[in-house]
Amino acid sequence: MINTALVSFGMSGKVFHAPFIASNPNFNLVGSWERSTKNIEAAYPGTKSYASFEELLADPIIDLVVVNSPNDTHFTYAKSALLAGKHVVVEKAFTVTAKEAEELDALATSKGLKLAVYQNRRYDADFLTIQKLIQEDEIGVLKDVQISFERYRTTLSPKKHKESVTPGAGLLYDLGPHLVDQAILLSGMPLAVFADIRITRKVSIIDDYFTLILYYPSHRINLTSGMMFMTESPGYKIYGTKGCFIKNRSDIQEADLIAGKKPNSPNWGAEASADFGTLYTDMNGIITNKVIPSIPGNYGVFYEKMADAILNNAPVPTSAKEGTNIIRVLEAARNSAFNKRVVGV
Repeated sequence: MINTALVSFGMSGKVFHAPFIASNPNFNLVGSWERSTKNIEAAYPGTKSYASFEELLADPIIDLVVVNSPNDTHFTYAKSALLAGKHVVVEKAFTVTAKEAEELDALATSKGLKLAVYQNRRYDADFLTIQKLIQEDEIGVLKDVQISFERYRTTLSPKKHKESVTPGAGLLYDLGPHLVDQAILLSGMPLAVFADIRITRKVSIIDDYFTLILYYPSHRINLTSGMMFMTESPGYKIYGTKGCFIKNRSDIQEADLIAGKKPNSPNWGAEASADFGTLYTDMNGIITNKVIPSIPGNYGVFYEKMADAILNNAPVPTSAKEGTNIIRVLEAARNSAFNKRVVGV
C-alpha cells in the first residue's frame, strides 16, 4: 500500500483528497499536518496529526505527500517533499511561475519520483461527456468553444489566503487552472492569449473575474469565470462543423462530498436527467437536437492512475509538464491583461 500524508486537512483535504485516498485499496491514509486542531484523527480513526511539516517529512513510512496548501507554498513544500524522497501530488495551481514548475519537474525526474498535479475537473461528468462526443465525431472540427465557471458570491471567502494579495492568489489562479487544463486537453497549447482580468466586487482586493481568449489556427476558446454571476449561463458551449453541444455545469461530486457522501457509493457521480446536455446537428438544413446522457463523473480516477504510476511505473494522471503548460498560459494571461494586448504563448 502507498502510505500517504496530506499537508493540510482543510476543505481540500476533507473533500477532494482524503475520501478518495481512504476508499482506494492501494492507499493507506496515514495522516495530515495540522497546526492546531486534530480533525483528521477524528474523521479517520487510526490516522495521525503531525505537529509540523518537518515531522511529516521525517516519517520514514510516508511514500506520497499531497501538497494541498495555499498556492504560494506549493513550490517550497513540493520541493522539500521531493528532496525527502517522497512522491508528490500538488493541488492546482501547480506553482506560481513556470520556472518553479520546471524546477520541480527536473527534480522529480532526477530522483526517479512521481510528481503529479491534481486536476480533478478532468473527471467531471460534463467534460467526460464532451470528450466522448468529440471522439465519436459528433461535433466535427471545432470552430468556437466557450467554457465558463460562474459563481455568485458578493462576500469574501472565509479562507483568508484566498483573499490576500499573495503570489498565486485570485480567481485566475484558483479556477483558471481548471478551465485552461480543459482547453488544452481539447485543443493543445494555444498560439496566443488575450485576457481581461478584473476586480468586480467592492469588498475584493484581488482579481475575481477573468475572460481569456485562447487563439488556435482554426478556432478560438473563450474561458470565463467570476463571482458576480447572479444567473449562470451554460458552462459549456461547444460549436463545430457537424454539431454543437450545450450543457450546464452540473457535476454533482463536490456537493455530494461536502454533504458527506462517500466515493464508490451507488450511482456515484451520476447526474440527474434534467442536467443532461443537448446536441444540435444540421440535417440537410434542418436543425435537430437530442439530449445526451452524461457519463458519470469520478474524481477517484485520479488516485487510481496515481497508484498505477507509483506501483507499476505507468504515467501519472496529470504530469508536471502538463501542469507547467497551464502556468505558462496563466502567466501569458497576466501579461496580456497588464499590457492590454495579445500575448504569444
